Amino acid sequence: MYIIGGTIKTMAGADIEDGVIHVADGKIAEIGRRDETAIHPADHEQVIEIKHGIIMPGIIEAHCHMGITEEKKAMEGDDCNETVNPVTPWLRAVDAINTMDAAFDDAVRAGITSAMVGPGSSNVVGGQFCFLKTKGRRIDDLVVKAPAAMKVAFGENPKVNYSGQGKSPSTRMAIAGMLRQELFEAREYFRRKEKAKAGGETFQEDFAKECWIPVLRREIPLKAHVHRVDDIFTAIRIAREFGLNVTLDHCSEGHLIAGELAEEGFPAIVGPDLASRSKIEVQNMAFKTVGVLNKAGVMTAVTTDHPVSLIQSLPLCAGMAVKAGLDLEEGYRSITIYPARICGVDDRVGSLETGKDADIAVFSGNPMEVFTKTLYTIINGEVVYDSSSGA
Repeated sequence: MYIIGGTIKTMAGADIEDGVIHVADGKIAEIGRRDETAIHPADHEQVIEIKHGIIMPGIIEAHCHMGITEEKKAMEGDDCNETVNPVTPWLRAVDAINTMDAAFDDAVRAGITSAMVGPGSSNVVGGQFCFLKTKGRRIDDLVVKAPAAMKVAFGENPKVNYSGQGKSPSTRMAIAGMLRQELFEAREYFRRKEKAKAGGETFQEDFAKECWIPVLRREIPLKAHVHRVDDIFTAIRIAREFGLNVTLDHCSEGHLIAGELAEEGFPAIVGPDLASRSKIEVQNMAFKTVGVLNKAGVMTAVTTDHPVSLIQSLPLCAGMAVKAGLDLEEGYRSITIYPARICGVDDRVGSLETGKDADIAVFSGNPMEVFTKTLYTIINGEVVYDSSSGA
């Protein structure tokens, strides 16, 4: 496949005007200016000519629940929270994501080619997220990374769920204490396992603790649901205590402590700012948060938190952040290379570079503007949406 013309926003350097992308075997084989690139399509190769438009990496949603909280179903399609046990790290989102959910098709039509999907925030520890592509029937074929993060939650959601059941946690102290206890036990388990391995001894593995090893090895982060300033700092405090990586998801009051967060060095996934302020802990939610954090030096991605706000609104949410002060180019990065880096998959997606997955979105203009149309969505080098045919 050749994509020729338009403005290529690589997210890996300068834009390329009137460029060429050659795709082969699902990867980007070559990228450059038309007048500097040899174009020799084989008889079977598709050639897409773009007269005017923007060609960019497929958009990435860094935090959502599509397919695990289905839009068109009630309890029957809601598998997001196991609300009978506050600590469930062994649960895997990959076992509950329904790729037939309408959100997948909506994502593709919006130029969204991959997403981080996982459990909700009713539990102190909700389970394991996975990073996947947005087109296909069998979830196993869509997975890029699993597990990709371990979901933990602070604040109102665990409090409301479990105080209503008459058990812990009913306070923020209990949330932090239960997470510390779980991490302490997981760390001791890992220490005993490593000691047994070094000594050539047998070791009885525990399914409920094995899932923590990638977190303790810093291979995947804690994915922390945090809105309020105090919850943000508690998540960081615990991550520091156990030497873990963490992403600050939602981070609704992040703009109030931008300097401190920049010093800490952890990334933020901000949103869903398009939703209503339906809880006390989101009373300071605003589109300006993304820009304030970004300017302070925090790597920041934008999220819809689908289905809290619809996944197809992701580029528009980035546009609203730009309207509220985020630099335009940083707006592009907030839905491409930054979420790829935050999710630990930037070796495959997030920018248009030779050797990376051919996940490409072609738009009639800036996708952060409401009248812009998606012309083509390409995943793994295959056209999965063509506006001219509607398929």
